[in-house]
Amino acid sequence: MAQIDHVVVLMLENRSFDSMLGRLKPGDPNFRGLTGNEANPQAGPGLPPVGVWNQPGTGPATMSIPSPDPGELFSQDMNAQLFGAGNPAAGTPTMNGFVVNYMGQAGVAAADANAVMHYFTPDQVPVISQLATAFGVSDCWHASAPCQTWPNRFFVHTATAGGYVNNSPVHFPYKMKSVFELLDDAKKDWRIYFHDLPQSATLANIWESGPMNFRRFEADFVSDAMTGKLPAYSFIEPRYFSSNLLQLVPNDEHPPHNVHYGEQLIATVYNAVRNGPNWAHTLFVLIYDEHGGCYDHVPPPPAAPPGGPTPDGFAFDRYGVRVPAVIVSPYIPAGTIVRPPDGTGYPFDHTSIIATLREVFELGGPLTGRDAVAPSLLSALSLAAPTNDGPDKIVPPGSAPSIAEVASAVQLPPNDLQAGLCALAAHLPHATTDVDGHVAALEQGIIAPFAPVFEDVGAAAAYVEARMRSFIGRL
Repeated sequence: MAQIDHVVVLMLENRSFDSMLGRLKPGDPNFRGLTGNEANPQAGPGLPPVGVWNQPGTGPATMSIPSPDPGELFSQDMNAQLFGAGNPAAGTPTMNGFVVNYMGQAGVAAADANAVMHYFTPDQVPVISQLATAFGVSDCWHASAPCQTWPNRFFVHTATAGGYVNNSPVHFPYKMKSVFELLDDAKKDWRIYFHDLPQSATLANIWESGPMNFRRFEADFVSDAMTGKLPAYSFIEPRYFSSNLLQLVPNDEHPPHNVHYGEQLIATVYNAVRNGPNWAHTLFVLIYDEHGGCYDHVPPPPAAPPGGPTPDGFAFDRYGVRVPAVIVSPYIPAGTIVRPPDGTGYPFDHTSIIATLREVFELGGPLTGRDAVAPSLLSALSLAAPTNDGPDKIVPPGSAPSIAEVASAVQLPPNDLQAGLCALAAHLPHATTDVDGHVAALEQGIIAPFAPVFEDVGAAAAYVEARMRSFIGRL
């Protein structure tokens, strides 16, 4: 087995496999990408179907498609996208409801009908495409559930969403046992590198360790990687908010955020890991949490339920839509199409990261019934020695956001993810708070649920920054 001492995971936001990598290997019959003939019907008699398409160029408007943001709610959006509006969510999804669902979103005009059918070409997203070609790409990695961000990010940490299908309403405290606790038990170090506020801070069981294990990406990640100080497990969260104070915009790739800023983040992570002293024994996984309403043509298969309560009435026995997944390691042959070993019976999903960590670091048994059957990534590390060094450095496209771009971004109303993160910020304990007492007060309703509302992203960003500083204490 490949000797892996460090696992680094970067999870970005809301893009389907077809939208980012569907045209990575055109004409390759062994690659489950787009042929160019895929289409979705429109609502209404006599209207022609809308096919997959690409808008040439790399300007901000192109790199922000789809705009406005597609819908992501479990019942009214994702089930409608997969099965068609009004159809029962049963059997094999038809994948023909994306356009109709998008046209039902607030603010979407007739001219936007094809936005969710758009895909990028490798020259438009050169960083992810170069890594996918130089190392490995999986064309069978599904989001863990046909749900939005919070449930899927819970799965990558806990192998369950606690039974909740949407980001909101919030249900603090979230006490699902996580892989971070397994790492603690095995005396393996871990860190969450974040930009503004990490969604992983929802997990109440790791609040006590916040000052030690939550680190600013800009201040710490590159330095830690380049000096050989990365922990056994690094989980990286992107920037979710625009900040007028810091002159920054999101790099999470959440539509309609410009994907070039996400490309810059990917390159930063790769370049630091690739040129650090631990490169030969590092596994870097680039993944997206869910498809965010962007079209994909492959129907999600049935999934092993995680078990536990189902307060929202869904057993989580179906996977979500395919998402981009790139697996980087000097143990992976260049150009590998990474798939589970024959006979596994399940595709990769976010709990494959937990399965991989359990195998690499000998963490013991599974967290739930989902990661118990999830295929590990170690079979992809098939070289006898770490001889695939890939590119020395990747130069990302684009430049820093302009003053005008930031000014426009901070004036937008918060999207659903940003609103949820504001609610998270409101429930975090202060650095000097008795964490056990804070959790008990949340459980008993002594601390009432609170979801602050902000008119614009700039005000929301200032709020979460202040709350995160209070939570961590030292930042």
